[in-house]
Amino acid sequence: MNEIKIFSPATVANVSCGFDVLGFCLDSVGDHMVIRKTDKKGIHITKIEGFDLPYETELNVAGVSALAMYNAIDVDFGFEIEIYKNIKPGSGIGSSAASAVGSVFGMNELLGRPFNKTQLTEFAIKGEALASKCEHADNLAPALFGGFTLVKSVSPLQILEIPSPDDLYATIIHPQIEIKTSESRAMLPKEVALQDAIAQWANLGSLIHALHTSDYELIKNSLHDVIVEPYRSQLIPHYDDVKTSTINAGALGCGISGSGPSIFTLSKGLETANKVKEAMQSVYSKSGIAFDIHVSKINTEGVKII
Repeated sequence: MNEIKIFSPATVANVSCGFDVLGFCLDSVGDHMVIRKTDKKGIHITKIEGFDLPYETELNVAGVSALAMYNAIDVDFGFEIEIYKNIKPGSGIGSSAASAVGSVFGMNELLGRPFNKTQLTEFAIKGEALASKCEHADNLAPALFGGFTLVKSVSPLQILEIPSPDDLYATIIHPQIEIKTSESRAMLPKEVALQDAIAQWANLGSLIHALHTSDYELIKNSLHDVIVEPYRSQLIPHYDDVKTSTINAGALGCGISGSGPSIFTLSKGLETANKVKEAMQSVYSKSGIAFDIHVSKINTEGVKII
């Protein structure tokens, strides 16, 4: 096999109480990428559609992660990468992670799968760091493993796969504004109050238990962020209105997807997820800000060949 076409999915990171460690994978939106072997050694980005991104390998997230993997193998050929970008950069649903994951996944398939998913995440982290100015895997892991993932440790990298209840759906609104991850991280406090830290790790622990036991009521009681949301929500127009309206529509919880501006909700059942969509539309249709809304079941497969 000398060429492969893949779907690299969007993801939601942090999931309210799981800042930098928890994420889940979407199935309704993602990038397409083509990876092929070439006689010319090295990594070469030959086509980009959808958004204006750099072709220079060292300046492109997909290129940087691919280079990290390429430098770990000994081959007498190179790889070309085509990127068909459907996830807007700066949207908060893992645009850079999809690029970073897609290139290394495709290369790994063409090489006969010499690396496992954890090793692929380690390569992809190098690309993600180009976008966010730090190494973290909460978007990368769910894109590679599928479903919910918990990053137990970055050094050494340890990723835990968390089960997803069968009837859990996400509704995500993406206001058409850009919030850079690096800028969003810069506004966060360096220290937090002990009582806030206690509340946060209690919520995260109970959310993980709720996902394991399909306890929707406990999911609802756990999706609270007392540390990051108070700061980042200030960057997102009408955030409080969206949160109030979606909870009233039946959502289990509402939070900021990644660093924003996208806002995610989790709901029990497709019917409720669609009611939540209508609530989001009602708020933003009056705002004058363009937006997209995605309703998605939790994608338990992750990045895949198409």
